[in-house]
This record gives sequence, C-alpha cells and structure tokens, in this order.
Amino acid sequence: MRIERTLIDNARLRGDKTALVAGGRRLTYAALDALSDRLAASLATAGVKRNDRVLVFMDNCWEAAVSIFALLKAGATFSPINASTKADKLAYIVGDCEPSAVLTQARLAPVALEARALAGAERLFVAATATPKGTVPDGAAAFDPLIEGEGTPPAHGGIDVDLAMLIYTSGSTGRPKGVMMTHRNVEAAAQSITTYLENREDDVILNVLPLAFDYGLYQLLMAVRLGATLVLEKSFAFPQAIFERIREEGVTGFPLVPTMAAMILQMRDLQPGFLPSLRYLTNTAAALPPPHIARLRELFPQARLYSMYGLTECKRCTYLPPAELDRRPGSVGVAIPNTEAFVVDDEGKPVPPGVSGELVIRGPHVMQGYWRNDEATKKMLRPGPNPWEKVLYTGDLFRTDEDGFLYFVGRKDDIIKTRGEKVAPKEVEAVLHAHPGIAEAVVVGVPDPVLGHAIGALVVAADPALTERDVIRHCSAHLEDFMVPKIVEFRTELPKTDTGKVSRRLAAETVEPAE
Repeated sequence: MRIERTLIDNARLRGDKTALVAGGRRLTYAALDALSDRLAASLATAGVKRNDRVLVFMDNCWEAAVSIFALLKAGATFSPINASTKADKLAYIVGDCEPSAVLTQARLAPVALEARALAGAERLFVAATATPKGTVPDGAAAFDPLIEGEGTPPAHGGIDVDLAMLIYTSGSTGRPKGVMMTHRNVEAAAQSITTYLENREDDVILNVLPLAFDYGLYQLLMAVRLGATLVLEKSFAFPQAIFERIREEGVTGFPLVPTMAAMILQMRDLQPGFLPSLRYLTNTAAALPPPHIARLRELFPQARLYSMYGLTECKRCTYLPPAELDRRPGSVGVAIPNTEAFVVDDEGKPVPPGVSGELVIRGPHVMQGYWRNDEATKKMLRPGPNPWEKVLYTGDLFRTDEDGFLYFVGRKDDIIKTRGEKVAPKEVEAVLHAHPGIAEAVVVGVPDPVLGHAIGALVVAADPALTERDVIRHCSAHLEDFMVPKIVEFRTELPKTDTGKVSRRLAAETVEPAE
C-alpha cells in the first residue's frame, strides 16, 4: 500500500476525528486530507512531477505534516531536512538529489535561498510560509496560497515500489547520504512497530522529536496509519509544559531519547504516576542506562517501557519486550516482527552466543540503497540467503546471549551516534579547520550515559587567545546543533601514528568525559 492511502481512508472513515495537534492548530482527518489535496494540486501546477524529489525544510509544524502527505499524493518523493541545517550542507543536498522544490518556513527561507544560490539551482521552486507580518521573503513563493481554494491531486499512477522518501544521513566521508525508502519499506516498518507496541486507533501520541529524524517522522506516519492522534511539539526544552500538554490531550504514547529521559529524572518534584494517561514509553537513539530504566519505571508504573535499536537504513531493527526488562536491562532485545537479525563474523558467517560480530538485518523494511552512491550501497547491502534479496550489514558490533537476545557492543567505523543522529567526524573537523585560529583538530566520540556519545574536539590552537567558547560559537554557526562539540580540549600536539597520521583512536583515549 502507498502510505498516503492511509490518510485518504481515514478521512473517509473518521473524518471528524482529530488527526494532528500542532502549534495551537487542530486538524481533523478530513482537514488534513483536504489541505494536502490542495497542496498536491498546487505543486503539480508548479511543475512537481511523479518521482521528483522535494525537500521539506521545516521544524515540527502542521505545515510540515501537510507537506509530507501532499508530496506523496503528488507522486513525489519527500526529503525531510533538519531545521538547523546550514546553507552549505543544504546546497550539497540540493546538488545531490536535484529537487524540483523546497517547502520551508519564513525564518528558514534565507537559508534555503542561499543554498539555492550556492548550488547554482536558479530555477528551484522555493515556497515559504508568511512571516508574522504576513510577508514572504524575497525570492520565495508564498506557501499559504498553495493550500487555499480547491484542488485535486494529479493521477500520477504510482505504486508501492516507488520511492516514498529520501532521508539524508551523514556518511563516513562527512558527505550526507540519501537513504532510499519505498512505500513498501515504510509500510512494512510501520506495521511491524505498531504491532509490537500494540498501538490502537484511540492512541494519542506526543512527539517532540524532529520530523527530519526518522524516529520522529514515523510517529506521524504511524499515527495516520492507525487513525490515531498525533500531538506535535517543537522540543522538550520546557518539560513541565510538555507534561501539561500530555495531561490536556490524554496522551497514551510518549517516544523518548536518552537526553529527554535524563531531563525527566533530574526533576525532583515528580511523583510516581503523575502522568496517568500514558500507556507506553519508547526509547531509541542510544541505550538507556539500567538505573535510568529503573527510575522511569518507578515514575510511570502504569506504562510499558520499550528499549529499541534501529538505524535510518531500515528504520527499526530490534525491541526489548517490557517483560524482559528485569532480566536483561542492558539488552536491545530481539528482531521486530517480520524481521530477522543475526550476528556474523568478518566472513559473513554466524557467530555463537557471547561472541561479538556485525549485526545483519533481513526484512521488507531494508532500504533500497543510497541515492547515487553505489559504493556505499554495496558496503551496506550484500547478498542474502535467497538469490533475489539483499540484507543490511549495519556496521555495528553486537553479541547475543544464550536465548538470542541482542546486546550492542560498539561501532565498526568512526561514525559517532549522538542524540539519535549520526555524525561524521570529518564533517566537524572540516569546520574546525576552517577557523583561522585552529592549526589542527580531531573529533572523537566520548561515551556519555545520556547522549550515547558526546562530540569531543581536540584542538591545537594557532592563536593563543583562542578559547573553548570561540570554538563552540564557530561550530554553532556552521553545523547543526547535534554536531556541535560538547567537549573542547586544547593540546600542544595531537596523538599520531608512526606514519605521522593523526590517530582518532589514541585521541579518544585522552579525552576527559564531560561532567
């Protein structure tokens, strides 16, 4: 099934039910369906065709949800872009996937327009929402008129093996890679996840995670698939406000990442059961420390807690059934329904329990590959047990116990996973090296019980007046928030191998964890 079909069906079956609550706006299924119809028709008139790529460069807002379903109805492939993305990286993405349009917000329009200029894509259609004063940035088309009036989506003729979305994630070279997911991939992942979470039509799910992050994106896709309600918030910066929203809306499902869990556990005035409507909590991005799991269970005694593991290339791999938390608090569980997960050695042969090896995932949710990157695709997708299939080599090291439950060991490559995002050290290093006051720099992942890993930078200063604040300010101006180093240490020289090459491994051993 194509995923926009679920919205169309639910608009027919339960049109008056609230589908989305976002930024003070409440949209029923009928309204979400109608708005996305109009936008799909307008985009087709603007030149968006079947299989075109279109960037959705927005934060968590109702316009983003409308845009995603409109693009699917137009037969296009949507690509959600983190709202903190800078112009140079956005320009690379524009050059790579050659989108026919960018849908954005007024405050982000200058970045989108700068990226268009940097990429030399003068004809790229950029539509932006209006400013609070009702104006649209120069050089951009107005988004609001695109969802007004009447409109019928084009009869594009797409099927479920067409690309539904293209999600960019950093690669080992620091260049973003576009993960290609078909409608069939998305449907398989959503069906599996909602099965083990035992989601229902009457669920109300609160999501503060960016829609550009697949964990956040799937909250929208799964809620619409179920006919449930999604409450969309921009961040977890003010937890008490989120708690109040949970009470107001009767929220039943609350997706977390470890950073959020740590913030909750640092609040001393919370009483067990203070959010009685919650039926389940989920966690992914990085493993929760066992003490955090225990404390969360005390605070939410009525809610089931799911520890999970996944990666963008297949969305979700494993989950730990809540009944196993006491016996295996450090495990990420077993393969999700209709998925096979196994651990292999360097020759691709299964290893016995207790032996570390690379995790391999087999299932209908495995990506089609990386957009225009055959080399990276061949590394990740390799022949499976059947001659017609490819399986996903995750690049992550795991082991199993005697019962087949999986435990994360570490990463095979240098990619740092922080806050659920993948960060290529080379990309951060390139920004550091662009600072005139920095002579040398190396970026490493520093183990962190909340973030999974924190971004650490070892710097050799060319300017003795350079400070940690200067380095962080420089990085903040050129990188997404999750890529900015949390730890900056100055060195007179960086550790090197015998051949004179900077050693990331030796550097990581010398960094002091953040307090």
